[in-house]
Amino acid sequence: MRVNFVSFLVLAGLAVATIANGFIPPLAAADCSSTASAGIDWGGCNKKNLMLQGGDFQKGNLADTDFTLTNLSQTNLASANLEKATLVRAWFTGADLTKANFSKVEAYRSGFENVKAEGASFAGAELQRANFNGAVLKGVTFEKAELGRVTFKKADLTGANFSLTNLSRADFSGATFSGPISFDRAFMFLTRISGLDLSQATGLEETQIALACGDSKTKLPAGMATPTSWPCDAE
Repeated sequence: MRVNFVSFLVLAGLAVATIANGFIPPLAAADCSSTASAGIDWGGCNKKNLMLQGGDFQKGNLADTDFTLTNLSQTNLASANLEKATLVRAWFTGADLTKANFSKVEAYRSGFENVKAEGASFAGAELQRANFNGAVLKGVTFEKAELGRVTFKKADLTGANFSLTNLSRADFSGATFSGPISFDRAFMFLTRISGLDLSQATGLEETQIALACGDSKTKLPAGMATPTSWPCDAE
């Protein structure tokens, strides 16, 4: 017993010394074998090609997780952290993404149809050819995201931020929003904005509008003239 007690004191002294010298022991690794539950830690795990629809991941750590080709439809991802996750061809149809962090994800050709993503962040995300049709995207930031050929048909974009995004050939047909929406320095080559009311949009310049594809029903901010190149030829 005396030997064990002395060993305990030595180990305790070493622990105190290392912490005092600024060394913090690493946290436990993510539990990649655990089942879906609120607050789960799957950070950095390989979760490719799985059927996870309907799972509860709210407030979970899913940063750097690989969800390539995984079905996450109807899941609860509210306030979850998916920063830098790989989401290529994953689908989230009908999922709750409220206030979730999707910044810097890779999500080429992924499906976000009819998601509820109010207050979420897709800043710096790679979302080429993703589908946000029918999604609720109120207050979402897409700042500096790659949104080439993304579709936002009938999505609610109230208060969304598209500053510095690449929106080339993106399609906003039938999208709705009320109040300001930011397009500050967004690249809008052949962006489909036919029929949209952009009268309260902020950050729009005539050079952006000249590159985009609108029509006679597109409403522009005060002082902007409709480009003579509109409507664009069908592709």
